Amino acid sequence: MALLITGECINCDVCEPECPNGAISMGEEIYVIDPALCTECAGHFETSQCVEVCPVECIITDPDRVETRDVLLARYRHLVAGT
Repeated sequence: MALLITGECINCDVCEPECPNGAISMGEEIYVIDPALCTECAGHFETSQCVEVCPVECIITDPDRVETRDVLLARYRHLVAGT
């Protein structure tokens, strides 16, 4: 499941540097997560690092992108192979 940053984002800048895949960037108004790059930190960490550091708890599982851990790990392997 890719993650999603909700409208409660306060643009505090703490999530972007925590993402090991570079999936987080500044959008038009708030930070956004690229679902093609988000692995919920699978392959890197046990927990999603952006969720861990978010002070307003505005990063949630994207209900439109339900994915298994196996899918997330396959994406991680694909991203790592491409570097």
